[in-house]
Amino acid sequence: MNAEQATKLIMQEPTCPLSGEGRSRKRAELNSLGSPASRRVYEYAIDQFIAWYCSEPRLAFNRIVVVRYRMHLESRGLAANTINQQLAAVRRLAHEAADAGLLSPELAAGISRVRGVQLGFRSGNWLSAAQSSEVLQHASGDGMRAKRDYAMLAMLFGCGFRRSELVGLELNEIQMRQGHWAVVDLIGKGGHIRTVPIPGWVKSALDQWVLAARITEGKIFRAVARTGKVWGNGISQNVVWYVVRTCCERVGLEHIAPHDLRRTCAKLCHDSGGELEQIQFLLGHASVQTTERYYAQRMVM
Repeated sequence: MNAEQATKLIMQEPTCPLSGEGRSRKRAELNSLGSPASRRVYEYAIDQFIAWYCSEPRLAFNRIVVVRYRMHLESRGLAANTINQQLAAVRRLAHEAADAGLLSPELAAGISRVRGVQLGFRSGNWLSAAQSSEVLQHASGDGMRAKRDYAMLAMLFGCGFRRSELVGLELNEIQMRQGHWAVVDLIGKGGHIRTVPIPGWVKSALDQWVLAARITEGKIFRAVARTGKVWGNGISQNVVWYVVRTCCERVGLEHIAPHDLRRTCAKLCHDSGGELEQIQFLLGHASVQTTERYYAQRMVM
């Protein structure tokens, strides 16, 4: 759905169905965004806004409606970054609608002035070194799924990978450089390229999984059936969510997300004497201030 279709739904139609043609045109509009992650976030945010709008009494698409939507997002207890991302997508929708002549410039300007929520709360969770070890210990095992899950957790704890980077990791990206194993030329968020060193214990976990699963090329992490059979050409990011959540719950840690293990990696590196610039390069952050936020907050558990 492009800006014109979405705005017509908001302004005119009593319901918000998405036809097959509408979905195709929506995909074409999303493809104009440079980053796959941006396309995914934008698509989800617009879908969420339209679903909320169509569940409310019919109102014009204006600043007051967007303020009400922000209040709705806040009432759900979402993180500040999540709320601000969704509002940014709505502002973009208003801007595109104004460019298409479907929304007056005055209304679009009013929507653009809707402020986001203040950052600085719900900054995430960190695990201590002892908690991290306990999670890994309870995840290890002789079964095929246990080998895969342990290797996935090892990459998250030891290399600070994002979910998208983990599911996209291919065997040929792991190479020996200057006597050490590393993931070479990893393309991360925003197209930033970095080389990520792999600690010895992480490489050992990967080797056990790759050998057991008989993976010789392509994506490293694959689906595992209950019978232990490895199948498919990869996994979705939802699998990473499930593995992290279930393995952490085994040791009594709730509401832990994959990104919390990335924060934990940064904090443990800092606690071990790692320099800020080294941690920034490891995580692939464009801004050193972002890296500081990963370990500068107090632990929330």
